[in-house]
Order: sequence, then structure tokens, then C-alpha cells
Amino acid sequence: MIDIILKRFDSPDQVREFDKGTFEIIDMGKMTIGKATYAPGWKWSTDVSPLSGTEFCEVEHLGMVLSGSATVAFENGETYILKAGDIFYVSPLPHDSWVVGDEEYISLHFLGAEKYAD
Repeated sequence: MIDIILKRFDSPDQVREFDKGTFEIIDMGKMTIGKATYAPGWKWSTDVSPLSGTEFCEVEHLGMVLSGSATVAFENGETYILKAGDIFYVSPLPHDSWVVGDEEYISLHFLGAEKYAD
């Protein structure tokens, strides 16, 4: 039995790179945690869609925004802005996302990280 696991995003277990962003992954045994870092101008349907093979993201997310802002837009037209300090849940319904403004967007993902940009 393992009593403690200590890891840092300074040396993640895996890094998924794409235009204008990275998604770093840490495997904690029973849980996978991801860290998204996106530059201004990043958009899921442009920068990640070619890697995933789907038009929009279909991954369920539970996370927290550390810095910056991003829009989440569902196919039905509903849009939401995620800002620093927000804890968010996004269903697996197809959705697009993009960075808002000129600040880098960084968020942690506690659900869906193992499937993101895979």
C-alpha cells in the first residue's frame, strides 16, 4: 500500500502539445489531473480538433481556472465565461472553447484529463 504520492507539474507524466497550448498530465494512481495552458488566440475547434478527430470537445470536465478567461460554447448556442477562481463542470455534450482577451489561460482538470486531446 502506498501512503503518499508527490508529483509536480514541473515534471508531468505526459505533455500533450498543440498550436497555442499544452495539456500536462499527472497520474496519481486512482486519479489523473491535467493542467491546461493556452495562449491568447487558442481555440479548441482550431487547435485541438485535428488531434482528437472530433469537431468539438466531447470530454467531461471538472476543474478550476487559475488565471485568464475562456469561453465555453455548446452547440445549442449557450455560452459561458470561465474566469480565474471559478470552479467549473462542463458536461460531455459537444462544446467549443477559446481564450478570452490577451492573458494566458491556465486551469486544472480533475475529471476528463486522461481523455483530453488524446
